[in-house]
Amino acid sequence: MKPTQIPLEEGKFYHIYNRGNNRETLFYTEANYKYFLKKYDKYLSEYIDTYAYCLLPNHFHLLISVKESKDIPHEVGNKKEQSLEQIISFQFRKFFTSYAMSINLQKNRTGSLFQKSFKRKEVANDTYFSNLILYIHANPQLHGLIDDFNSYMWSSYASILANKKTKLKKEVVLKWFDGIENFKACHHQKIELSNIKKLMIEY
Repeated sequence: MKPTQIPLEEGKFYHIYNRGNNRETLFYTEANYKYFLKKYDKYLSEYIDTYAYCLLPNHFHLLISVKESKDIPHEVGNKKEQSLEQIISFQFRKFFTSYAMSINLQKNRTGSLFQKSFKRKEVANDTYFSNLILYIHANPQLHGLIDDFNSYMWSSYASILANKKTKLKKEVVLKWFDGIENFKACHHQKIELSNIKKLMIEY
């Protein structure tokens, strides 16, 4: 099944990723990154939980889970009784469209900003979950954008460590890694390429 066709089902975890159309830049300024996160919260926080993210100049990664059907709004787009897959996909489309409109206005451009359909992979086991968090946070360093991912502003790594209120499921992540110190230790161990090779995406 193609990564754009994997169904989004309640209670399941997914690696969500997408890039700029024709590898175009998605983020030009600090304000763009902040606006992306603001719109993500507006359109998706009622429907999905977020465990990790990383925004890079021409692509992004998310680790999310879909909330239980009973806990989300079911009237979207003036339609009722849609499937959960339709509802979540509709919210993602609204999110992408809203962000793209702002960039098109800013850069005086037209047309699609993102690749047509966002991609997703189900996170079906514990090892995948752990390695995916490490991979998402290490992404800026793996792509050569920065020497040390610790200092990268636009990932969830610092937010998970910070003592600030956030909608990130940081408590779940820290518990998964048996606390802050082990969370940091796991991130600073050498990430074995064989463990994350299947996660890597060419941009």
